Amino acid sequence: MLDEPLKKILGGTTAKVLAEHLGLHTVGDLLHHYPRRYAERGELTTLADLPLDEHVTVVARVADARVHTFNHGRGQRLEVTLTDGSGRLQLVFFGKGIHKPRHDLLPGRRAMFAGKVSVFNRKLQLAHPEYELLAGEGGDDAVDAFAGRLLPIYPAAQKMPSWKIAKAVDAVLPNARDAADPLPPALREGRGLVPLPEALLKVHRPATKADIDDARARLKWDEAFVLQVALARRRFAETQLPAVPRPLTEDGLLDAFDARLPFTLTDGQQKVSREIFDDLATDHPMHRLLQGEVGSGKTMVALRAMLAVVDTGGQAAMLAPTEVLAQQHHRSITEMMGELAEGGMLGGAEHGTKVVLLTGSMGTAARKQALLDLVTGEAGLVIGTHALIEDKVQFHDLGLVVVDEQHRFGVEQRDALRSKGKQPPHLLVMTATPIPRTVAMTVFGDLETSVLDQLPAGRSPIASHVVPAKDKPHFLARAWERVREEVEGGHQAYVVCPRIGDEEEPKGAKKKAQGDGEEAAEEAEKRPPLAVLEVAEQLAKGPLAGLRVEVLHGRMQPDDKDDVMRRFAAGEVDVLVATTVIEVGVNVPNATAMVIMDADRFGVSQLHQLRGRVGRGSAPGLCLLVTEMSEASPARARLGAVASTLDGFELSRIDLEQRREGDVLGQAQSGVRSSLRMLAVIEDEDVIEAAREEATATVANDPELAGLPELRGALDALLDADRESYLDKG
Repeated sequence: MLDEPLKKILGGTTAKVLAEHLGLHTVGDLLHHYPRRYAERGELTTLADLPLDEHVTVVARVADARVHTFNHGRGQRLEVTLTDGSGRLQLVFFGKGIHKPRHDLLPGRRAMFAGKVSVFNRKLQLAHPEYELLAGEGGDDAVDAFAGRLLPIYPAAQKMPSWKIAKAVDAVLPNARDAADPLPPALREGRGLVPLPEALLKVHRPATKADIDDARARLKWDEAFVLQVALARRRFAETQLPAVPRPLTEDGLLDAFDARLPFTLTDGQQKVSREIFDDLATDHPMHRLLQGEVGSGKTMVALRAMLAVVDTGGQAAMLAPTEVLAQQHHRSITEMMGELAEGGMLGGAEHGTKVVLLTGSMGTAARKQALLDLVTGEAGLVIGTHALIEDKVQFHDLGLVVVDEQHRFGVEQRDALRSKGKQPPHLLVMTATPIPRTVAMTVFGDLETSVLDQLPAGRSPIASHVVPAKDKPHFLARAWERVREEVEGGHQAYVVCPRIGDEEEPKGAKKKAQGDGEEAAEEAEKRPPLAVLEVAEQLAKGPLAGLRVEVLHGRMQPDDKDDVMRRFAAGEVDVLVATTVIEVGVNVPNATAMVIMDADRFGVSQLHQLRGRVGRGSAPGLCLLVTEMSEASPARARLGAVASTLDGFELSRIDLEQRREGDVLGQAQSGVRSSLRMLAVIEDEDVIEAAREEATATVANDPELAGLPELRGALDALLDADRESYLDKG
């Protein structure tokens, strides 16, 4: 059986390592631990492209092996050079560990090697790797026997190299015939997919490349279909839940707000607003994802939805990930509403309501008043951080929850806020990180999606340029001149750095610089400091002397942060040197320039987010990406991609293609992330789309899946406690 513990079949030691290092506990877990790739005789593993600090398995030939002595002959070191035709890799063994490899690893021998890639003297190396000879003493016969096989290379760990995993798989492979097939027979036959037991045998021990293709096609469908069934059932269940309908009301707060607007909404904003208003008018909860380009006016759309709910006697809450962002939203919403945000106060408008802020750092008196305004219904709108989720916070009638930058919140946090309504409130999730359609279908598949891809009128284009500080230092000097020019023209600028700067120096940093010789120490001396506190000081004394330079970072007191942001927004600060605390939601239309130091240390989507802080007014924006990376490096290519397009959806595809999907999907989607072993959300768009259609039809015919016990079992396996909560509370 597939749920049998591995220790019964493999013995305690192997099972323990598989459990601790790879999270594999049962026969089924191991059968679903698929090979990452397959090596063939004559296939050359690209040694030149090995990733640093990762455990790798390579198939290569010994080019050279030498023993070196050191410490006046007391110590011995075996250095082995591997080659594969594309690059070379050094192996090193010390002390007593050299005896066996000295005998085994003779020039011309071919073997599999596994270890962690490091760099020494600017060369890639594996220290004390595990290895298994492929051409043994039998010479050509052994080579020929190996030649006909496709050799599975498994995702491995330090104490469990690929060939040991392969031996463990051999022990459990007979159990594959007991695998229950989750795909309905009509679907499997209609799509020409092989049965699951056959797919498992072929993926682990393929005889031909066609076997691998058959297995992968089938296993991708399993993952896509079971996940999409889970999401389809979630969507179906949402339609069965009761909610208070919040239809549009004429001549209320929303109409009064619209009448005050000094501009016309874009076609996109009007279209998305209609979708949201239609959802709000129904008697089951809205469950909508609003994604839009940086600066496309999502907050305006969300605010109009919140006002529509207040018109029905309900309340609306906006959950923001940081205090800076919550304060910024509160400030911009009260400014946009004017006297409409002063309900119940002298001078407040007839249709007005109270807009309150609730954050963890508020004083006791202000906090008490805010809590009172919420429970009595005096406040129709509340903007807050995680503080909104606390048990003490009670609402009079919570009708709509807006979650800003959804990927920063865990499932439990969103759910805790939704549970504060008398009936489930409507939910609007916003993100400014554009998400490719397939990712939206996979990760947010239980949400309907609205996209804002138009920028409001009056928004200016942003010019982006890469500044190669190391190759062309005069470019960096020119960057600071451009900042000065912007300030002299009456504008303001941001300088973004990867860290704050009062952290302890990493242990061994100085030692490493000394150990790598004078050249490295010199490099360290030349390198510009890339921390907020140091850069701000350097700029204020050097290229930006005479300008009003201030800092903003996450370790400042909330009041100090708010004070700096207020003064920057009021034009009293020329240059704000900050960490990524300004990444989302900060809106200062007069800021036109941004210099991002060490830009290669940020992800593509993050750079796009940061860049969106400039060009928010009528003057054009400028974003300068400073890097010391050489022109040939992948990091430079990434920066070039960001500089070449303002299309966030295009950039998010690049981001996903360059990184593992799990990094992009983030922690809140950990359930999905850990269930996708074979499916690649960008490449397998057609599979995901087809699986979504099949899943929706399957659930519509049989919501409880009563006639599909195998699918029900696969769903139960997918929805362990964590994933159940992810899907349930989405």
